[in-house]
Amino acid sequence: MKLTEKDREFLYTLKRLMDLKDLRVELQRDRPSYMILRGTYGEKIFKTFRMTRQGVRWRFQRVFNHAYIASFESIIMIETMFGTHLREHAIRISRERHSLRQELGRLGFESADTLRHRDQNEGHVQGERE
Repeated sequence: MKLTEKDREFLYTLKRLMDLKDLRVELQRDRPSYMILRGTYGEKIFKTFRMTRQGVRWRFQRVFNHAYIASFESIIMIETMFGTHLREHAIRISRERHSLRQELGRLGFESADTLRHRDQNEGHVQGERE
C-alpha cells in the first residue's frame, strides 16, 4: 500500500501534535496487537487536521496499522526466504528515493520510476537547448 499526499500531510500534522504532547500512540495488546491514537480529541484536533475525529482515526488506522505494518510484514517474508544480506541495498535505495522526493517536494509521493523518467526527459530537453 502506497502513501498518498494526504497521508503525508496527516503525518506532518500528527508529528507536530505529538511533539506538543496532545496525542500519543499506544500499543493495544491483542492477537494480533495494533496501534491506537490517544490524547485530546477536541476542537483543536478538528481544526488542526480539518477532518472529523472519525476521519483522524480512519487515516491513523490506514497509515499505521495497514501501510506501516504491511511494509514490515513484506520485509519479514522476503528476509525469511532470502536472508538479510539484501537489507543494506534496500535501505540505500529507499533513502535515495526519499531524498529525491524531498528535493522534488512539489511532486508529493510519486513512484521512483516516474521521477526518474521525468528527470531523464528534463535532461534531454536541457541538452537540446545547450
